[in-house]
Amino acid sequence: MATGDTAVRYGILDGVAALGDEYSVYGRSNVAVTGTHSHSGPGAWWNYLLPQITSFGFDKQAYQAVVDGAVLSIKRAHESLSEGYLDYGAVNITDGNLSRSLVAYMNNPAEERARYSNSVDKEMTVLKFQRASDSKNIGILTWFPVHGTSVYQNNTHVTGDNKGVAELMFEKAMEGEDSAADGFVAGFSQANVGDTTPNVLGAWCDDGSGEMCSFENSTCADGKSQSCHGRGPTFDKLDLGVSSCYEIGKRQYDGARSAYDTLDSTGTPVVGPSVKSFHFNHDMRFWDFQLEDGQQVQTCPSALGYSFAAGTTDGPGAFDFTQGDSGKPSASPVWEVVKALLREPSAKQKKCQMPKPVLLDIGELSQPYAWGPNIVDMQVLRVGQLVIIVSPSEATTMAGRRWRAAVKAAAEDMTEAEPKVVIGGPANSYCHYVTTPEEYAIQRYEGASTLFGQYELPAYINLTVSNMKYLAPDSASSPPPGPSPPDNRGNSLSFITGVVQDNAPLGKRFGNVKTQPSSKYTRGATVEAVFIGANPRNNLRLEGTFAAIEQLSADGSTWTQVRDDTDWSLVYSWKRTNEILGYSEVTISWDTGMDATPGTYRIKYYGDSKALLTGSISAFTGTSNSFQVT
Repeated sequence: MATGDTAVRYGILDGVAALGDEYSVYGRSNVAVTGTHSHSGPGAWWNYLLPQITSFGFDKQAYQAVVDGAVLSIKRAHESLSEGYLDYGAVNITDGNLSRSLVAYMNNPAEERARYSNSVDKEMTVLKFQRASDSKNIGILTWFPVHGTSVYQNNTHVTGDNKGVAELMFEKAMEGEDSAADGFVAGFSQANVGDTTPNVLGAWCDDGSGEMCSFENSTCADGKSQSCHGRGPTFDKLDLGVSSCYEIGKRQYDGARSAYDTLDSTGTPVVGPSVKSFHFNHDMRFWDFQLEDGQQVQTCPSALGYSFAAGTTDGPGAFDFTQGDSGKPSASPVWEVVKALLREPSAKQKKCQMPKPVLLDIGELSQPYAWGPNIVDMQVLRVGQLVIIVSPSEATTMAGRRWRAAVKAAAEDMTEAEPKVVIGGPANSYCHYVTTPEEYAIQRYEGASTLFGQYELPAYINLTVSNMKYLAPDSASSPPPGPSPPDNRGNSLSFITGVVQDNAPLGKRFGNVKTQPSSKYTRGATVEAVFIGANPRNNLRLEGTFAAIEQLSADGSTWTQVRDDTDWSLVYSWKRTNEILGYSEVTISWDTGMDATPGTYRIKYYGDSKALLTGSISAFTGTSNSFQVT
């Protein structure tokens, strides 16, 4: 998932409430909805119109799958509740991220930057959950800032990106560990991710020049951003970032594993008599407040600047927008017309958002429904001395550092041990980015995407710190809930057509193998089979799989599933080959080089077809010929 968002949060809270009185202990205060921030996850579940545009609107099937999965995870966690212990540790992962907006970071005060050895945070915090009854470890939760953009933007497969790789690697490694309980869960979450990139070789011009992109605005010789792309650690594989994604995931796994393995001797126990949380909503439209120096300032209705349209080195935008775009002259006459047709920002909004030149005044667009958020979720969780800031926005490195420091200072009088503060997000209602005011002044992508103006970060810190009293051990109250964000689940537009029909070509059946694998492969080769298929939206196969690899037992009597579509090495691709007749092909490929053992295997395909006249859904399977891996 890319992020938590309003519609999904509403759905999860509704789903948990529907579980009954036993689950009333979970609610708006202590349920935080966040994501690993994969940019290649499923879409069409957003609450606001602007992010819905790229996924052709809102899709109830996709939304419900996300909600049902989250509610099921809460239910399973509740059913397995037991007394236990929490310990945390930390490890530095020096080669897992890089700054993609260094020019903006450098605008922060020199004396502040001098306190840190890197322009991005390199520390991963690892929290271990241990069951008291048998001392088995039941899971970990980590925080480390790196964007889920290893897989390129022209990828069309659903992936968990580098965080997903790390999670799968850790959970598989725990399957054979005596210290781990069955069903061990590894969560790799984000931290102050805003200006980080997994493309650690830097940003280069894909124009044949062999030059790096410009430092100031990430452009190439033609003055445009379209040729400027970040490169991951195995860029030379030219595989749409898949190998680099695996490598960045592995680096996070290696770091987490090294911390996990030493937690018994070097970890810090979480101590204290209380578990506390608070949550409230706050309207950011023209909100007045004071900075620490007494200056009166204001936040704004949400708006996106010109550099938002430029994209980043992880995924450049279109037209001729560049990062650091002043808006003068306009990069795109077309966008000037579009902007004028939508809404010309008011003089008050322009002044509030300065020095951002407003491209899309989304906070003041409400037709046919809200384009973007004005109401933010403010939430903090505390367990003992561990304090978790739940950010609605992607905090940049320095923004996160300032926010953590302010919360730590506010928490020192309420914890038995020195507070450990982490920041997680983006969560609850996706509010794009939060930079420091100094970074905002540079107006790169992150600053242009800081919705509520240059004082957004001080506002977040003010709203958080002023409510820390609700986390005190003796607190028995909660802040006022504040205004509810709009719920657009029932009135969102959708241009996603439903599945009309599936058919197999004349003389064929669903699941027939169109292209069989070879009979023998050497480990390291990629095995592939092509099947007569059907639209996967007929059945999302939740808790199941679309694809599998089965291995034949040594005595030749039994086939056992050894891979499913959660496995990084197994790729499922669906293609509609004839829209009118409803023909489809499914290609399943398996990279045997990662961890395959010698043996005899076959590929299984699980699908469901839809009949034209009745609309009935029928399950089917396909099975390839067997093949050997040596």
